[in-house]
Amino acid sequence: MKSTEKKVIIDNLKDQIDSYSHFYLTDISGLNAEDTSSLRRLCFKQDVKLVVAKNTLLRKALEGSSKNAEELYDALKGNTSIMFTETGNVPAKLIKDFSKKYKKPVLKAAYVEESVYMGENQLDALIAVKSKNELIGDVVALLQSPMQTLLSQLQSGGNTIHGVLETLKERE
Repeated sequence: MKSTEKKVIIDNLKDQIDSYSHFYLTDISGLNAEDTSSLRRLCFKQDVKLVVAKNTLLRKALEGSSKNAEELYDALKGNTSIMFTETGNVPAKLIKDFSKKYKKPVLKAAYVEESVYMGENQLDALIAVKSKNELIGDVVALLQSPMQTLLSQLQSGGNTIHGVLETLKERE
């Protein structure tokens, strides 16, 4: 491969690393063409971009990116594929579901919510990571809860008062 071709690949990877909020480094070696195609279709359906890259080119792209991901360099051994996503926990769920049947992909490392996760044992922690939108939804729900409680108490109190007034009216 010519150095100009390598530079184009490095620049392309760097742009993808910078443009996506989260990415996973996985090993999909050992999957046959049919299984790899199934994985790619599943990734496409869940808005995950799957890219296979050489470790040296990926390392240079990581070095040139705006992300602080030096800890990921140790994971760049063997076959490496990258899963780019905007939602942090989607690839983790995808990996867990797909690997039940095929034993692949194997999680090497992940860059999620500006944190680095190393090793396959971090998969459950990554599944539990909530996206920014999910966290905002939780905060909004917590903020609404006291108001909803107050409104329901006022409504039930109003119903009680109405019932007492109706009873008094009937006595007369």
